Amino acid sequence: MRLRYLIPFLCLPWLCACGGEPPAKLNTGDAAPAFKTVQLDGTPVDFPAAFAGKPVVLRFWADWCKFCEPEMKLLDTVRQRHAKSGLSILAVNAGQDKPTVAAFMQRLGVSYPAALDESSKIAKSYGVVGLPTSYLIDGQGIVRGKIIGEADAAMFERHIQVLLK
Repeated sequence: MRLRYLIPFLCLPWLCACGGEPPAKLNTGDAAPAFKTVQLDGTPVDFPAAFAGKPVVLRFWADWCKFCEPEMKLLDTVRQRHAKSGLSILAVNAGQDKPTVAAFMQRLGVSYPAALDESSKIAKSYGVVGLPTSYLIDGQGIVRGKIIGEADAAMFERHIQVLLK
């Protein structure tokens, strides 16, 4: 039973690396790579331009990731707590189609948008090699933190406090 959850996680590095170049190595202090995609509702996303001046958590996830669902709900609570600061969350689905993403987001019921990355091109440009992965990006488009793997509320709060300074 546990192997079912482990296999996709172990395969993600190979999936992200397929098609030529290896994943990027994005670190704190680096400029967040720009990308264009669409949200589930068809709204275009031009990142980071659309979030200029606003701190954002860029969250990479998939519905098969057993840690993604509880953390995405937790992030919704964190976002609501910091709404006055202008904190935004953009959940970028890595490698799944629109119907799959829509069904998961509807079931989840979070208040932030999901964006599509069906080919995992965006995830690859960010150096994502495992899910979940979150990047905390300031209003100038600079990466201020990165969380790879499972995180709890306290970890998100620590990173968000740094982001909001």
